[in-house]
Amino acid sequence: MSDPATAEEAMMMYWDDHGMNGWGTGFMALAMLLFLVLLVVGAVALVRYLGRPAQAGHTAQAGHPGRPGEPGHGPTPEDLLAERLARGEIEPDEYRSRLATLRGSGAPPAAG
Repeated sequence: MSDPATAEEAMMMYWDDHGMNGWGTGFMALAMLLFLVLLVVGAVALVRYLGRPAQAGHTAQAGHPGRPGEPGHGPTPEDLLAERLARGEIEPDEYRSRLATLRGSGAPPAAG
């Protein structure tokens, strides 16, 4: 025969929360929510990082989104020429000459 107290004790052994009270359950739920939020934020960041268009070197600037060569996107030829002057790749006279050519006058301005 089985003792009723023993059967009840055996049943309670499996239903016991092992000392986890209301606060422990609350913290566990909060930690799980935080973990899920971090997973979602990480997934969104990964998708955004992998999904962005590749930008060629230093030619992509703020204010000039998109791919160079498309109308309305990327730095203008005048911007690129100004960058070359700023980096010291060309002299100011060459800059003025090329700028005049780009703007359509064809002849470089008179030095002065």
